[in-house]
Amino acid sequence: MREVVLGIDIGGTYTKFGIVDRDGNCLQESFTSTSKYLGFDAYWENLHSEIEESFLHLKEKVTLKGIGIGAPNGNYYRGTIEFAPNLNWKGVIHVTDTLKNYYKDIPVVLTNDANAAAYGEMIYGGAKNMKDFIVITLGTGLGSGIVVNGELVYGHDGFAGELGHVNVKLRGRECGCGRKGCLETYVSATGIKRTVFRLMGERIVDSELRNISFNDLTSKMISEAALKGDEIALAAFEFTGRILGAKLADTVAHTSPEAIFLFGGLAQAKDLILLPTKKYMEENLLPIFSNKVNIYLSALQETNAAILGASALAWKELGV
Repeated sequence: MREVVLGIDIGGTYTKFGIVDRDGNCLQESFTSTSKYLGFDAYWENLHSEIEESFLHLKEKVTLKGIGIGAPNGNYYRGTIEFAPNLNWKGVIHVTDTLKNYYKDIPVVLTNDANAAAYGEMIYGGAKNMKDFIVITLGTGLGSGIVVNGELVYGHDGFAGELGHVNVKLRGRECGCGRKGCLETYVSATGIKRTVFRLMGERIVDSELRNISFNDLTSKMISEAALKGDEIALAAFEFTGRILGAKLADTVAHTSPEAIFLFGGLAQAKDLILLPTKKYMEENLLPIFSNKVNIYLSALQETNAAILGASALAWKELGV
């Protein structure tokens, strides 16, 4: 009987989940809505039903050894999601306690979604032989997983590495966390949309993006327009890369990583985001760090990296 873990990635819009073996083979995977549920209980009832259905569709018998969960503002020490700005559920959500009511005797571990991505990169991706690296997740918001000497950095309270909420501009854009000027309000799928609309207000050049409403616009549409030479879209990526690169230069000074990996929806734009980020990081680095830190796209971009990250967390942390 094959041993498997359940990997769950809770995103601001969708939740992805999959059944994964020790070699990183995803035997079954699916997704469901996160954003349409205003309460965690209703969300979990739906998710649990879909997970159980996935197990029924497996063509072979498996043994579930553990569950790994990546979530915004996930607290590794407490198994909770706490005050996540990009989720509808407010306050402290006791996730692992809830799951243990359904999966008795099955160990459950939860961490920040970006930390889970870092586990995935370390076990299945481009950071296999690295001990010091950072993963930046560019989705609805911006997350970060920081690895030092082969270990995830959690801090004393479980919340170390919240780079999405370092300040970029004093009294800048409003953030879902309640503050203003946070990095993720400029550098994320949502942030680049806000940049596009600012640029369209400032410039009179033609752009195919002018015919799209804010709610309908996606980062994929912006990257497709940029590849066609759209001036607004290209300027938005340049602006986004400049801010991200400058902040990564600050982060390099803290941990001196071997590499930084860009992961998530906005990273699908590839060189459109990668090249300006590299350029502006190098411009802002201390001389002692110049040309020492590589920036890569996640090696897991073509697979379901979010699920693999959550499953890698389970295999590594649960010791099963």
